[in-house]
Amino acid sequence: MTAHDELLTFLTTTLGPSGVLCDDVDIARYRIDWAGAQGGIPLAVARPATPEQVAEILGYCHRNDIPVVPQGGGSGLVEAALPDRDTPELVISLERLNGIRHVDPINFSMSVDAGCILQTIKDAAEAEDCFFPLTLGAQGSCQIGGNIATNAGGLNVLRYGMMRQLVLGVEVALPDGRLLCDMKALHKNNTGYDLKQLFIGAEGTLGIVTGAVIKLFPRPQVTRTALIGCPDVESVLKLYAQSRRSCCDLLSAFELIPRICLELAIEVAPDLPDPLDEGHPVYILMEVAASGPVNLDGMIEALFEIGIENGWINDGVLATSDHQAKQLWRIREAMLEGQQRRGEHLRTDVSLPLSALSEFHHRAQLSMEETSPECTVIAYGHVGDGNLHFNVLPPPTLEQEAKRSLLHELELQLFDIVAEFSGSISAEHGIGRAKQAPFLETLTAPEHEIMRGIKRQIDPRGMMSPGRILPATHD
Repeated sequence: MTAHDELLTFLTTTLGPSGVLCDDVDIARYRIDWAGAQGGIPLAVARPATPEQVAEILGYCHRNDIPVVPQGGGSGLVEAALPDRDTPELVISLERLNGIRHVDPINFSMSVDAGCILQTIKDAAEAEDCFFPLTLGAQGSCQIGGNIATNAGGLNVLRYGMMRQLVLGVEVALPDGRLLCDMKALHKNNTGYDLKQLFIGAEGTLGIVTGAVIKLFPRPQVTRTALIGCPDVESVLKLYAQSRRSCCDLLSAFELIPRICLELAIEVAPDLPDPLDEGHPVYILMEVAASGPVNLDGMIEALFEIGIENGWINDGVLATSDHQAKQLWRIREAMLEGQQRRGEHLRTDVSLPLSALSEFHHRAQLSMEETSPECTVIAYGHVGDGNLHFNVLPPPTLEQEAKRSLLHELELQLFDIVAEFSGSISAEHGIGRAKQAPFLETLTAPEHEIMRGIKRQIDPRGMMSPGRILPATHD
């Protein structure tokens, strides 16, 4: 019996026939992500249904030097969860480990399995008059374990923080097959090293998150959504600073949308109306929410008056119904599909100090257009937390090889400018394989040494997601 046969026998015995997939047709969807990136052929796809099964699989793989890659909902954008193209790996899908363990509306916490879909969690929180704030375009398919492993961001970071700020406790299957259980639902716990933070954002390189305790918040009773047309990015940032003051701590989203993105959205969804009478260079999609009796309309109207008086606002519309608000948010969703339909393009996820964002935007756009005058720059994002998705559509007439060469050149130029502004090349998408090379260039010697030391201590054989974040080793 070959080593591969022994692995399949072990998996079938441990998980049952429905817990193991080997057929090419069955494993096809585990080899591709939302962005269309293609992975290699895995040894198999294991689908454990309990944390203990995850740990048992990792223990077997640890003893037999079998590389493993955990997989969530497939919505990642840096190729961290795709099976390697050269070295066959075992894919461990958490899709069957998908229950909600406990909701505590008094403690404002929820215990969940790692494979639980984000939207399911949000619905369960709402049923208890609570709110889980992580909001992503992929929330109907992404899994909370993947959100934790990638330290997901999304639309509400400026008010509630990244995933890192929303986790109270974790349960993790370690590379050697042990189960680390730190599922305390404590809002304050200052007892030594905060071990859960090692696994949040580690992209599956240190272990597999099997469960978590997450924070809940009071469910907003009143929400107001507005779309605002602005003359330029500088005006947007001034308006944001004023919004933080005028709207107290109730501002939950502040999204920059250039005109090209609105046009892409309408191209995908022709039933979407152009929301304002005239087109504007940039728009802001903002949301303010409160869980008590607060006059949000008055806040936003006062903000509009200040913005118009200072020349930061050209025009705007305040949604007067849930349907109108959903229509405005459809713009944000449809514009992503519009980009995807344009084919291969430069997709980045940079982070800048807010005070530098306008100058960076100007410098970066000039740099892209100087190198490729026929390219189309699409720079949008979460202004409130300094996260700009600076994307570039290449000229459509370019041959595939020339297109990829141009996009690589533009990415290097962009990252150089990010470094000049002391920014980050990844605000929320992570590193994975796709951004490993530029990431390694940004590391100082102490940072690299500490990261490598953590990896070596927890995963000494280098079997957990090898080649993601850090280069693969076989210590």
